[in-house]
Amino acid sequence: MKKTILIAALAFIGWSANAQSGPGFGIKGGLNYAGNGDFFDSAENAYKSPDKNVGYHLGVFGKIGDDIYLRPELVYTAIKSGYDEGDLKLNKLDLPVLLGVKLIGPLNVFAGPSFQYILNTKFDGVTIDDVENDFTVGLNIGAGVNLGKLGIDVRYERGFSENEITFINTNLTSLSGDRVDTRPDQIIVSLSVKL
Repeated sequence: MKKTILIAALAFIGWSANAQSGPGFGIKGGLNYAGNGDFFDSAENAYKSPDKNVGYHLGVFGKIGDDIYLRPELVYTAIKSGYDEGDLKLNKLDLPVLLGVKLIGPLNVFAGPSFQYILNTKFDGVTIDDVENDFTVGLNIGAGVNLGKLGIDVRYERGFSENEITFINTNLTSLSGDRVDTRPDQIIVSLSVKL
């Protein structure tokens, strides 16, 4: 009985590793935990209000290659970073271009640049100046597992260059004239479906 279960498990792993292999395209979505400017400082306070920095993303992806592959994606991302004075909300389009390697079975690792265009920036109850640069470049690095047509991946994203907004019209004296770094710094968890 144990041998039958082991053989069935190995057969399933072999089938699932090949089901999302090869070229193709699909859709993806998931959750982001963001900390604009400095992820690790905001992560220290996550236990106080874990939902304060949670956002989401939806998009499409393509895949070229098999064991070594290129995976471009086009993703709409909504990020929220919580501060004592309110929430900074950022909407952007991301274009990661990832180079990946299939390691063993369904496991793969990937990394590559992410080109980002900021669509909208809001801070609760505060008028803000324009974002310094609407277009920025970052880095994605992560790992994933492919199970049939489904894929699950976890990645870390970091913006390369500082990109700040300035608060210009606020009743909160603690914020007037302050700047916030809008450079993305986040953990991203995605579920993808190959079509």
